[in-house]
Amino acid sequence: MKCVILQPSYIPWRGYFHLIQKADVFVFYDDVQYDKRGWRNRNRIKSATGPIWLTIPVVAKGVQAQGTPIKDVHFVPKSNWKEKHERTLRLCYAKAPYFSSYAPMLASLYAQRTESLADFTIESTVALARELGIGHTRFLRSASLPAIGRKTDRLISILQHLGATHYISGPSAQDYIEEEKFAANGITLEYIKYSYPEYPQLHGAFDPQVSILDLLMMAGPDAPKYIWQQP
Repeated sequence: MKCVILQPSYIPWRGYFHLIQKADVFVFYDDVQYDKRGWRNRNRIKSATGPIWLTIPVVAKGVQAQGTPIKDVHFVPKSNWKEKHERTLRLCYAKAPYFSSYAPMLASLYAQRTESLADFTIESTVALARELGIGHTRFLRSASLPAIGRKTDRLISILQHLGATHYISGPSAQDYIEEEKFAANGITLEYIKYSYPEYPQLHGAFDPQVSILDLLMMAGPDAPKYIWQQP
């Protein structure tokens, strides 16, 4: 059984969904420490004036110092960021070929009532995966699973609990993952290669480091051809 364990992110890029597509079980790693300079609460889109960040305002004062897990991070109270982000996306992609097809999905995503960052980003990611036609992957949250140890040992603990025999990771993990521990526990290890073709975009030169929403708006049902269905 193939498994991926990855921190939840806000409207992730296409490589994130490639990992989901390759997994039988995808575990949102939501009980590890929140990193406020990462992708947990923000992502990039294209606009007429260049790339811009969509950032979810969270109550982050002292979060890293206290080691707050991702699952316990909440939005800034009474912020209207959901309305702002949906409005910005509508403005930036109004002329995209498939904007009208995905406008109802956008409205549904931003209608979520949750005040938890992880709840919002996880539910959004699952919905986007389904829009991409990924129906086979089972989603779990690490906070709901028994796990022991730290770093690589903790990953292996989760994999053993799930009965996983194959672990798939992004390439950056090669810098810190202890590969010998996977072999010692009978788990094969695979590093995915992020190598994707360009697709038509609005607003100037091609930018590969943008949210999956850009690809969906531009390619619609052909989006998988620019991720895992490449010839």
